[in-house]
Amino acid sequence: MKTTGTLIAAFGRQYEVRTDDTGEILLCVPRGKKSLFACGDRVQIAATGPGQGVIDKLLERTSLLYRSDAWRQKLIAANATQVVLVVATEPSFSDEFLSRCICAAESQHLKVLIVLNKIDIVAGLEGARAQLATFAKLGYPILELSALDSADALRARLIGETSLLVGQSGMGKSTLTNALIPEARAETREISEYLDTGKHTTTFARLYPLPEGGGIIDSPGMQTFGLVHLDSEALEASFPEFRPYIGKCRFRDCRHDSEPDCALREAAESGKFEMKRLRQFLDFRTECELGRRQAQGW
Repeated sequence: MKTTGTLIAAFGRQYEVRTDDTGEILLCVPRGKKSLFACGDRVQIAATGPGQGVIDKLLERTSLLYRSDAWRQKLIAANATQVVLVVATEPSFSDEFLSRCICAAESQHLKVLIVLNKIDIVAGLEGARAQLATFAKLGYPILELSALDSADALRARLIGETSLLVGQSGMGKSTLTNALIPEARAETREISEYLDTGKHTTTFARLYPLPEGGGIIDSPGMQTFGLVHLDSEALEASFPEFRPYIGKCRFRDCRHDSEPDCALREAAESGKFEMKRLRQFLDFRTECELGRRQAQGW
């Protein structure tokens, strides 16, 4: 008998699916060789035995967040409504990584919330705030907390949303998940001080329902976030501060690099937005164009 459900965990070619009718969780495999499903996907399945099933059909998605380089795509989560970017006062984090994640979120029209975790570690607090100042100016909300003390301030921002927690390793995503949903008991480990980075504690994405409504998807920690799947137009549109100036350059095919009367560059030079952001866009575009050429064997 066929039924529908939500894919709540993805690991390799096996998926946990919570059925809509009974709430039973089945361990499912895709029908055929292709395995193009992500945590949060809505699927049609058929039971094949006790606690087991096969995925027959992928239902329509409202969003799909993923990262890509020249050789592969890594699906992260489907049908999210909000991306929660988790950074911390310790270990250090990359604001370029945040920019990349925000580009991916903006391209899918997802809300963005930045969480600064571990504010009890005061030695790194002001430095972290300074790093986030660019994003605050752009209007992205920033919530400060210590997950070890309380995540209540975050909980209110998650009600009614399907929120994807994204961040570099060691930022405390699993600790946040534990604070929000104690029964999840997501694994946590100590930070490796020698490497100034966190050890990977979540090896696959998992969707946890929230008692108040909505849910959170805890994703594996990552250090890179490729954007090769975004073409130049989509990448340009994913920088919200660029939007008032897009299409206003002298040349229709302006690349915003060295052409005269470039509206984007003039806006950056006059302080309408930070020049650093324009440089990031140019770097990301170069990387994406190179990646697509490599993928095509150029």
